[in-house]
Amino acid sequence: MNGMLLAAGVTAAGVAVIHLVAGHADVVRPLLASTLAQVPKRTMHSVWHLVSADLVFAAAALVYLGLVQPEGTRLVGLLLAAHFAAYAGVFLAITLTFDGSSRLFRLPQWLLLLPVAVLALLGSV
Repeated sequence: MNGMLLAAGVTAAGVAVIHLVAGHADVVRPLLASTLAQVPKRTMHSVWHLVSADLVFAAAALVYLGLVQPEGTRLVGLLLAAHFAAYAGVFLAITLTFDGSSRLFRLPQWLLLLPVAVLALLGSV
């Protein structure tokens, strides 16, 4: 068993649950209620569901890697670490475009994604 990869997977599962619950309330409902044109609205709704699936599958993969450690665990773990680091980086870069002293917390998703990246990296090196 690889405890770091397992911890990354459990943390990623928590991120997926938060995404599904909070994201639906804070992002999807307002998006669908907006006056945005139908094509961009439905595209963004689809993207939200794609991210949902991505987070669930990535969490499952990390848990599997942590428990079973099949051949290729190191490579897949590193790829998933990079994957979560990229997600965190995108959110951090965009949140830095806000004004004000609390801008780092306007889009706090990076705070949830970065620990998964770090744990997956530590479990893969």
